[in-house]
Amino acid sequence: MLDNLTQRLAKVVKTMRGEARLTEANTAEMLREVRLALLEADVALPAVREFIAKVKEKALGEEVIGSLSPGQALVGVVQKELAALMGADLGPEASQLSFAQQPPAVILMAGLQGVGKTTTTGKLAKYLKEEKKKKVLTVSADVYRPAAIAQLESVTKQVGADFFPSTASDKPVDIAKNAIDWAKKHYHDVVIVDTAGRLAIDEAMMQEIAAVHAAVNPIETLFVVDAMVGQDAINTAKAFNDALPLTGVILTKLDGDSRGGAALSVRHVTGKPIKFAGVSEKLDGLEAFDPARMANRVLGMGDILALVEEARKGVDMKAAADMANKIKSGGKFDMNDFRAQLAQMKKMGGMAGLLDKLPAQFQQAASGANMDQAEKQVRRMCGIIDSMTPLERAKPELIKANRKRRIAAGAGVQVQEVNRMLTQYEQMNTMMKKLKGGGLMKMMRGMKGMMPGMR
Repeated sequence: MLDNLTQRLAKVVKTMRGEARLTEANTAEMLREVRLALLEADVALPAVREFIAKVKEKALGEEVIGSLSPGQALVGVVQKELAALMGADLGPEASQLSFAQQPPAVILMAGLQGVGKTTTTGKLAKYLKEEKKKKVLTVSADVYRPAAIAQLESVTKQVGADFFPSTASDKPVDIAKNAIDWAKKHYHDVVIVDTAGRLAIDEAMMQEIAAVHAAVNPIETLFVVDAMVGQDAINTAKAFNDALPLTGVILTKLDGDSRGGAALSVRHVTGKPIKFAGVSEKLDGLEAFDPARMANRVLGMGDILALVEEARKGVDMKAAADMANKIKSGGKFDMNDFRAQLAQMKKMGGMAGLLDKLPAQFQQAASGANMDQAEKQVRRMCGIIDSMTPLERAKPELIKANRKRRIAAGAGVQVQEVNRMLTQYEQMNTMMKKLKGGGLMKMMRGMKGMMPGMR
């Protein structure tokens, strides 16, 4: 996400860090580059002007001029102001959802048609259920779009939340009220109301959503906007902000746009915090938005905390501990263990998703690797192992020519791919033996070139 902006700003940051002292000339040049990068990323002009003015003011202040390393101090100013532009100045609590009311807490989802509002409702239900341990009920008040109700019912079932049924003949206000009554009787913590969108802003739409808002008195009114629509997102945000007392913004499809200027503009226009960002099409692809961490990512500094959180969610800690104990006690690392390692990698969001959270220098180091090809290769390796018998998975040394041909046919691949996968298994097995002997540094050196697509 935000690839073009990140690449441009990462170059500026690298240059700034190397400056032994700041002059009016090199500061002006740096600000010009930052300004061009932001405008190319579709950031709204008023937001760019305010950002540049604040950075310039602080860049020429005592804090930077008096620093032992002014270049580094200036990077800090840019990071701080970029985070403020995305909402850090509103305080850490601003980007959190509020549940400070008698249950159920009502969340109203608003936005144009086609921005991913219904899917985002399902993603939010999953997030609240798994991360906040809430009992969630979803309901669709969209009686206009064909299959909107069925779509929400489908995604709600997929994420394991509860769904309140409605029909196209019902009135949106009645649907929302009935869902809340149902939630009270069945002890739900949260009700998420998915409202109707339109292809463009119109008066009737705004009146209807305002009526639903007045009827249910939501504690959170979230504006859902597509990050890919650029400057149009700003106009839509302003119209909704004028019509509704918005409490926050959810950016969708942030992974699909290399510019992503909406992420830096919507908060400036509405004055409301960005609370979540959609970072993939998967139902777990919704991240709580943290302005400071997003600023780090945009500047090419990475988001190591997000990487740790991804690992915590994706890794089965008990399975990892069991395997470590098995290896340390002299047990054999077999194909079942290798298959489990590949599965963990897939659960952590794939290589491209992990790479996006690393600092720019690591991303550049892996820039020659085709991440899509690497993930495809991981899936094929899993398919090869799945074509083995339980005995072959437990004793890979039994796999000779005839068995290789049978496994290749079962997995729909060439024998060469089976040989390649067996070689990678042997490399991993060798490293596990080093781990058993405590040779951690040797193992780390041995990892270079082992993973598919990362040679």
